Parts: sequence; C-alpha cells; structure tokens
Amino acid sequence: MRQDAKDDFQAFLWGQILLFGLLAASLALFVAHRDLQTHWALPQLRLVIQTMVVVAAGIVAVLAGIRFAVEGRRLDLLLSSGFFVACISTLAFSVAPVLGGQPLHRAEGWAGVVGRLFAWVLIAAAPFARGRSKSGQGMLGTSTLACGIAMLIVWTFFRSTVHDLPPLAPVTGDQSSPLLTGSLAAQALLNLLAVIGFGLRFERKREDLDRWLGLGATLMLFASLHYVFTPLLGSDFVSQGDFLRLIAYGVLMVGAWRAIRFAEFGRAVADERARVAREIHDGLAQYLFAVATHATMLEHADGAAREETIANLKQAAVAAQQEARFAVLALSSASGTAPFDAALRRYVDFLTADGALEVDLDIDPAVRLAPDEQIELFRIVQEGLANVRKHANAHRADVVIGERIDGERFVTITDDGDGFDGDETDAGQGLRNIRSRAESIDGGFRLSTRPGLGTALEVVLRT
Repeated sequence: MRQDAKDDFQAFLWGQILLFGLLAASLALFVAHRDLQTHWALPQLRLVIQTMVVVAAGIVAVLAGIRFAVEGRRLDLLLSSGFFVACISTLAFSVAPVLGGQPLHRAEGWAGVVGRLFAWVLIAAAPFARGRSKSGQGMLGTSTLACGIAMLIVWTFFRSTVHDLPPLAPVTGDQSSPLLTGSLAAQALLNLLAVIGFGLRFERKREDLDRWLGLGATLMLFASLHYVFTPLLGSDFVSQGDFLRLIAYGVLMVGAWRAIRFAEFGRAVADERARVAREIHDGLAQYLFAVATHATMLEHADGAAREETIANLKQAAVAAQQEARFAVLALSSASGTAPFDAALRRYVDFLTADGALEVDLDIDPAVRLAPDEQIELFRIVQEGLANVRKHANAHRADVVIGERIDGERFVTITDDGDGFDGDETDAGQGLRNIRSRAESIDGGFRLSTRPGLGTALEVVLRT
C-alpha cells in the first residue's frame, strides 16, 4: 500500500472514531438523563424535514443511477435502488398522508418503517456487491419498477391488516411495542453493516464515494439508535433522530455528487490519454520508424548509397523533431493559430521536398482554432495529403483553411489527380480516419470526386 493511500485511510478511520465518540456521548447523555427533552411538538418542522429527506434521497438515487448507467457497477445499482425506496417510502408514507393536516395512520406508519428497513437492506448490501452489469439502463429501469411494486405490496398488506398491527409509539412515555423496537434495532444493525462495508471498501479501493457513504451511514446509525430510545413515529413531533437523519442524507448527497464529478474528470483524463497515444502513434511513431529504417540501411550502405542514406536519416530525424514540437504545442497551447500554422507549413515543406507533389497552403490568419481543433485539423490535412501523394497520381494539391462570410469555418483539400467513383468505390482507411477525426470535433465532412476530375474534400467546423 502506498504511503499516501495509507495516510488517507488512517485519516478516514480517525475521523470515524471521533464521530462515533461524539455521537455516542450525545446518545448516552440522553439515555442516562431521561428528564432531558428529546422531542418537540413541531408538526410543520417535521413535515419540512421529511420533505427535505425525500429530496435528498431522490437526488442520491438519481446520481447513483447515472453512475450505474455509465459504468454498470452493481454497487451503484443497489445504491440507486436503496435510496429510491427510501425516497418513495418517505414521500408516500410520511409526507403525503399528512399534507392535509391529518394525523399519520397506523398503516402508513408501519409501511414507512418497513420501507426504510428495505431501503437499508439494499444500501448495506451495496459495498459487498462485485462486478458490473451489461444491461445498463434496462437493469436500472427493471430494478426501479420492482422496488415501486414492492412498496405498493407493502402498503396494500398493511392496509388490509391495519387492525392487527400494534400501535405506533405514543408520546406519553408508554413503552413501544417489541415489534417496533425490533424493527428500529434491525435498521440500526443494517446501518452498522453499511458503515463496516463501506469502510472496508474504502480501505481496499480508496474511492472517495465510499468515504462519504461511510460517514453518512455512521450518522444514520446513530439516528436509528435515537429512534430506538425515542420511537416517535407520529406526524407532530421531531427528535434528535430526525435531525441526524437529515444531516446524514446531506452528507450522502455531497458524496454522490463528488463521485459523479470525479467520474466525469476520470473519463476526460482517459479520453485525453487515448488522444495523446493516437497522436504519438499517427505522427511521431511514423517518423521514428523511418529513422530506425534508415539507421539499419546505414549499416550495410557504402559510397554514394551511404551518403544518400545519411541525408535521408537526417531528414527523418528533423521531421521527427518537428513532429514532437508540434505535438507538445498542440496539446498544451491555448487557442490561436500560430503554432498550428507554423507546424503545418513545416509539414508541407517536408512533404514536397522531393518535388513529386506541389502543395499550395492558404491559412486565413483571422480563423480562430481551439486546441483540439488544431490537433485534428493537422491530422486531417496530413492524412488528406498523404492520400493525394499515394493514390491520386496528382501533381498539385490546394489546402485552404478559412472562414466564410456567415462565420462558417472550413478546411478544403483539392487535387488534380485521377479521382474515383465515390458511389461504387468504398472509402479507404484514410478517408474513414478523416471522417472520424471531423466527427470527434463536431465537424461535418463532405467528399466530391469523379474519375479523371480529381478529388475535393471539405471539413466544416463546429459553430
């Protein structure tokens, strides 16, 4: 384990120990001193808190669902399903029944207890889930539908057996039913399992989301313990457990949001690495291969052939140096066409040094190109001129990078070569590469060619 990773986990562990100590001390204070007030008759505030819990749980469910749709991890599927159940059960059984000022009935109260219990079964199982699902959005939709149906069945069951249900805990200090105490204690155990699971997962994988989920589960654990000792499930009172539950969902929401942002950053880094690798492969690697080839030929050459090989070797080395400079400039420069302009002209000079092809390059200095456009346009021109030189039997090619009156930026490559029948001949790999590069910068691609009339291709850049 790297030292920075070990320090990161130790910081998380000490933070958890401190949080456990503070929350346990607070719980012990209220348990030891029963005369301390643990609940307040604030029905409007309770409704506000429950509504905020619905919103927070829904946001976490959506964010986890987005991550599952992108990455397909079963962890995210369970998290999304669990928080969806928490959101729906709180909305259907704690908020909606009391909106008209009515008290919370026994059936809705018990359905809410079971809904939260079911939600934390899913959430506590998440850190132990392995692998990815190939179904993606289909699996997410199926899971959401199944959870919704399960909640409907729970509510229907309690509505049909409402007279057999034990009453919810009264506020008069009477003992709550063993079934209610057992249900709340089971939820506390599930919260503890989630704390352990996400803590172990954070130690193993060092994912930032696990850290936040562990903190949120810790707050939810002590909220559940407060409910065990103060089981106020009516619609008129709030307790410490309600406030801790709200804070826990806030922490979970922050963690899910950070995970989404980190995933976006990770994908951007991966895309950039792939793009850099492609630039090296398509450009610099080719010139280095030429250097290696000429160096091998030099071992067996003598006389005039040796001098010619040395000259070719120098030329290939200079070209590789120019290519490396362009790659650095294009990948790290801000917008502007100066590095791009100079590099493209150097490439054209190298391409036409043997006199086999004449190229006229016209770049409008007023055209502004983003860094990603500079890179792809350089490769498009490079690929286009390579096709002209290898396949078109052309003597001249014209490259224009400009801007029309309506502000449309474009690149055209035309030649006086043989042309081909575009309707009957499949596009070669070079043209497919050009089309792909144009699409990568949201550009359009058009090709015009006829046998004996040369070829013209145009890339229109994004507006």
